[in-house]
Amino acid sequence: MAAGRVVKGIRFQGLRDVGDPVELGAAYSDAGADELVFLDVKATLEERATLVELVSQIAERLAIPFTVGGGVRSARDGEELLAAGADKVAVNSAALERPELVTELASQLGSQAVVVAIDAERGRVRSRAGTTETGRAAVEWAREVEARGAGEILLTSIDADGTRAGYDLELTAAVSKAVDLPVIASGGAGNAQHVAAAFGVAQAALLASILHEDPDRLASLRDELRELGVPVR
Repeated sequence: MAAGRVVKGIRFQGLRDVGDPVELGAAYSDAGADELVFLDVKATLEERATLVELVSQIAERLAIPFTVGGGVRSARDGEELLAAGADKVAVNSAALERPELVTELASQLGSQAVVVAIDAERGRVRSRAGTTETGRAAVEWAREVEARGAGEILLTSIDADGTRAGYDLELTAAVSKAVDLPVIASGGAGNAQHVAAAFGVAQAALLASILHEDPDRLASLRDELRELGVPVR
């Protein structure tokens, strides 16, 4: 999400507008999504907070859990998002700059409400919407945030993002094996087989590109997953 609109690119580049977040969120909720994740990808780069009023508008239209991230720099930021209707907050760049933030959020909000988003390229963590090297390995950072109180990890492969060629299963498996937290695989979904493969190494899979242009695809995708033997609600 950027400038109040849902955007999507390939490997974090060439972001294009794909719709209104309130309407898309409602459509996904009505179509049977398990959860929604909204990340304000420009908040950190523009050095501002997440658009709290927009979060409130989206939350009013949802009947499913809602995670919001982007621009979260303090426990107070997290509290504001939960008060606006989010169920969980995601933190990324600010936690890399000050890892104690994860502990503060977990202490104030509860670990169940704290998601650490990890963006990785060739197994190495990048921050600030993928623009900055951190010198950290994804596996080691995952272990650290678990120790600091995170409740979930949202792992995005920059290499696979937007390609629709499949998730980075090697990276996802390595992180999943390193922690006891639920890991959400992100980046690269193109079909039901890709999603089924992700469920083999992670606890959940995030979908973006293949749904943004056709939210109704979610229903048929769930049927395809059932045919592949993947238990879905």
